[in-house]
Amino acid sequence: MTETTRQRQHRQTMADILRIAHQQLAREGAAALSLRAIARELGLVSSAIYRYVPSRDELLTLLIEESYNAFGDAVEAAESRCRRDDLGRRWLAIGRSVRRWAVANPAEWALLYGSPVPGYHAPPERTTAAGSRVPLLILRLLADAKIKPTPEDPPMTAALHRELDRLRPGLPGDLAPEVLARGLLAFSSLCGLVSLELFGQFTNTVTQFAGHLDHQLARLGAVLGLPDPA
Repeated sequence: MTETTRQRQHRQTMADILRIAHQQLAREGAAALSLRAIARELGLVSSAIYRYVPSRDELLTLLIEESYNAFGDAVEAAESRCRRDDLGRRWLAIGRSVRRWAVANPAEWALLYGSPVPGYHAPPERTTAAGSRVPLLILRLLADAKIKPTPEDPPMTAALHRELDRLRPGLPGDLAPEVLARGLLAFSSLCGLVSLELFGQFTNTVTQFAGHLDHQLARLGAVLGLPDPA
C-alpha cells in the first residue's frame, strides 16, 4: 500500500519529535522533558504537538520503547556474530555489547536503568517485551548450554521457587528455577557494573572499566556454568 503525503508527513514529524526528545533527554534528563519545548523547536504551536503525542507520559513511553529496542538490537547483533557452540564467547559478547551501548547512549541507559521519573509508571503492556530482550538472550544462552542445578546452588525458599517456576512456560528451554536465578543474577550484576561506571560511582576505585568488566564477566560466566571463550 502506497504511503500518502499526509502519512509521510506524520511519520516525519513523529521522527522529529523523538529526535528532539532524545536531545532533551541528554541535556536535561527525563524529568525535564517538555512537549511545549519540542513544539517550539519544530515551529509548531503548542497545541498542535498533542495531535502527535498526547502527553509527556506517552512521550516517555515512546522513548523507553525505542531505547529498549535499540539496546536489544545492538546486543542481539553482537551475540549473533559468535559461533553458536562458543558459549563463553557469546556471554562475553553480550556483556561487552551491553556496556558499549550504554557508554554510547548514557541518557537512554539512565532512562531505562536509572532513577524512576517522578509520577510516571511505564505501562507493562508497552515496555515489558522490549525490556526483556537482553535478559531473554542470557536465558537462551543458558538453555543452549543445558545448564542444570547443582548441589552448590544456595537454598531457595519455597515461595521464590514457586514464583520462578511460574515463569518457565514463557522462557527459552526448560530452565530450572535455580538456573533462572543465576540468569537474573548475571543480568542484574551486569547492569549494576555498567551503571556504577556511568553514574560515577567507581571514583578512586576503578578506572580500567573495560578490563574490569571482562574480569567480572569471567567470574559471572563461572557462576552461570559457562565454559571459557574458545
